[in-house]
Amino acid sequence: MILVVRGMFFISIILIFYISLIPASELEFFNALSFIGDKISHGVVFFYISILGMFCDFKIKYYIFMAIIFSFGLTIEIIHYVHPYRYFEWADLLANFLGIIIARTIYKTFQKT
Repeated sequence: MILVVRGMFFISIILIFYISLIPASELEFFNALSFIGDKISHGVVFFYISILGMFCDFKIKYYIFMAIIFSFGLTIEIIHYVHPYRYFEWADLLANFLGIIIARTIYKTFQKT
């Protein structure tokens, strides 16, 4: 079961990275989102990969895992800074961070029960 979850995690990371490199104009659904809708989608995506990664049971401390996921988002934003069809946004990083924190909080809550 862990192997399936880990496979889903790594496939998700690859897909998110790929989608982040496509010009925004080619992503009609995301292109139509408002500023708030875009930030919510960032939070949801980073919640998803964070919670999925936490269920992978990697043998690292939770705060290191969270830092790795945040660094993944930071790397994407840095690429957006130099990408001709994308933009670096601090608000995206904040939304990513909130998604990671919410995932950790929910995971920890369910882990106690």
